[in-house]
Amino acid sequence: MQFRLLRQGALLVASMSLASCWLDSDSGSSSSNDPPAADQPPNILFVIMDDVGIDQMESFGYGGTDIAGPPAVPSIDTLADSGIRFRNTWAMPECSPSRATFVTGLYPMRTNVLQAIGPDDLANSHVSPYVMTIPKVLATAGYENGMFGKFHIGGPENNPAGFAAPAALGWEYFYGWGGLPASIDTSAGIVGAEDQYSCGFVPGPGQPGGAHAGACYVPQAGGSASCTEIAGEQDGDPAGLQCLTQGGVLVPGQACLAQVVEQSELEGLVDFKRENAHYVSKLLINWDGEVEDVSLADPRSRGYRATIEVDSAIDWINTRSDDTPWMATVSFSSAHTPLQHPPRALAPTARADTLEANCTSEAPLNQRSITDALIESLDTELGRLLVETGLATRASDGSLSYDPQASNTMVVVIGDNGSFAPTVKAGFDMGRSKGSAYQTGVWVPLVISGPLVEQPDRNVEHMINAVDLYQFFADVAGIDLDEVVPQGTDAEEMLSYLTNPERDSVRELNFTHGGLNILANDGVNGPCVFSGNFCSHTPMSAQICADNNGVWWGPGAVLGTEEGDPIKAVDHCWQVNQAIYEKYGNDYEEHKVTMGALDYMAIRDDEYKLVRNEALEYDPDTDSGVLIKSNEFYRINQAAPIPRLDREDHELPKDDLDAVEQEHYDELNYQLDLLLASHQACPGDGNSDGVVDQADIDNHTQLSAEWGESSMYDFNHDGLTNAQDLAIIQANLGACPQ
Repeated sequence: MQFRLLRQGALLVASMSLASCWLDSDSGSSSSNDPPAADQPPNILFVIMDDVGIDQMESFGYGGTDIAGPPAVPSIDTLADSGIRFRNTWAMPECSPSRATFVTGLYPMRTNVLQAIGPDDLANSHVSPYVMTIPKVLATAGYENGMFGKFHIGGPENNPAGFAAPAALGWEYFYGWGGLPASIDTSAGIVGAEDQYSCGFVPGPGQPGGAHAGACYVPQAGGSASCTEIAGEQDGDPAGLQCLTQGGVLVPGQACLAQVVEQSELEGLVDFKRENAHYVSKLLINWDGEVEDVSLADPRSRGYRATIEVDSAIDWINTRSDDTPWMATVSFSSAHTPLQHPPRALAPTARADTLEANCTSEAPLNQRSITDALIESLDTELGRLLVETGLATRASDGSLSYDPQASNTMVVVIGDNGSFAPTVKAGFDMGRSKGSAYQTGVWVPLVISGPLVEQPDRNVEHMINAVDLYQFFADVAGIDLDEVVPQGTDAEEMLSYLTNPERDSVRELNFTHGGLNILANDGVNGPCVFSGNFCSHTPMSAQICADNNGVWWGPGAVLGTEEGDPIKAVDHCWQVNQAIYEKYGNDYEEHKVTMGALDYMAIRDDEYKLVRNEALEYDPDTDSGVLIKSNEFYRINQAAPIPRLDREDHELPKDDLDAVEQEHYDELNYQLDLLLASHQACPGDGNSDGVVDQADIDNHTQLSAEWGESSMYDFNHDGLTNAQDLAIIQANLGACPQ
């Protein structure tokens, strides 16, 4: 079935403009960052920001109205001033679904990537290796593809490719992390210092447990460790953060045992095998058919994530051949939780000077300031990436100087979903943010700059969806998607917005969708209750729940011990309310928590928006969970700096709509049902080619023999690829032809 509905003439206009750009360029260039040679398509630098919604961006008209103001992002602002700000862009409500749409051109319901992927999610909710991902598409035009930073769209758990998942999806080179940052190591790597350092480093003097100086041990290749003695502050960072940034562990108040020691000699003193949020993470490398799962004690796994992400991208880009186009995807981990101080030198505003060494939810204002600093550090490293790859230079005053016509590289910067609730800027809705289909949860900044942009420094107000980038990247490369991906996509054309400033809207509707991923035997992530009144199945573990300021009610929950505390281990959010009812009885309504939706989506046109939520709610009369469905209807208003959002008190009463409102409401309901109906299950079709045939039998035979566990051919979702799944293929042979 064809999902993508191309507007007549859009691709013709885009392709003609693109061809003109290539053929009018100078030939004989000697660098991949010089103006494009004849017949060579542009390179692509794709930058993904993590948990950075449009509410954070002053250049888009927002950024908050509080005293602190927005984070400083001069690099992004420079790209925006030299390109286009797409002010009406929707992503999906969470990171993995959005990243999957970038990569596949498909809405989440078609990939089953509906929430952030966790270690228990089956391969059925990972991006399929059989899908024509964007690196595979670009490879048909001779592009080389590298990805740097956060992956989080498949593996290693429950995936036949394991740590080779990036390569299986088409990236020739990957250097980064399988998923989100781990928890903060509150021991700061010091043996016997459990729970002393909430930010993962020894703070400066005057702070609890702080120190002016100490011995900084940094692990080296081969099992040794170097040591230097650090004292005082540098660029505003205490000795503990300086050491952590270098990849080390500071032992406060002590001198080095020696300049070089064996790591075994440090047992009982420091522990190099603890993850530490944005500073210590197991590095994963895919390259030339090789896979390296780098240990935590390896120096390559240690240091500030954003810096490592940019360093690796710079090295790869600068070693590309001049006559081969490339796409580099730089997927930042910032500003995802856990919220942890970046190096002070990377956060230019005075706000970083006020950060406290308290990274717990007990310091909410500090968490907001840390988020700003994380975003600023991302922007600083992005500027360094542009300069050190020759895409930009520094002016005499240190500012970024960027000429989009001086290189043959398109630059795309986007947020993967809305901001995390505690970090949402004033004017936006903290209660309906990341993890929801409401505006604050899915409205993201998108900037595109480069040689194809006509009349830069302008806003495009037309609707864009994150899925459209799939089509955009193909169009930049001059690829006909109808030939390369004949089964179609959900992406709409958007290149013509760059080449034609007067372009009418391509999209008539926009769509976003979130839900639950597939776990073995219909399982779900345990319940996590946020702020005492909202329950969600998004966090995939107790620790991730805690990292996001939640209280875990799932397996292994810490049972309530205080008088009146009803906490106990349950499987579903509705059972949280069941426990509350058991405790409070007639006072239940005062204490119950709001149920997060299990399936949530939104569709909009230019003027109105429909939000559809489905949740299981506890029913005291039947003592069970009952399915509650709702349709909510809102008028669109994106005024800056304070938009009128889809807040609870802004919902239009469906029993009192005027004729125009009723027409929009009925049409949006119809279009949403039509879109959902366009996805039909095809049991037995494991390779997503739209038909059940001998190829599925062959694939299953190989997977069951060589792997046997979770795969795209685990049709009954029991975590195994076995004879039961083969029977499903055989029973459906010949089914689902396009």
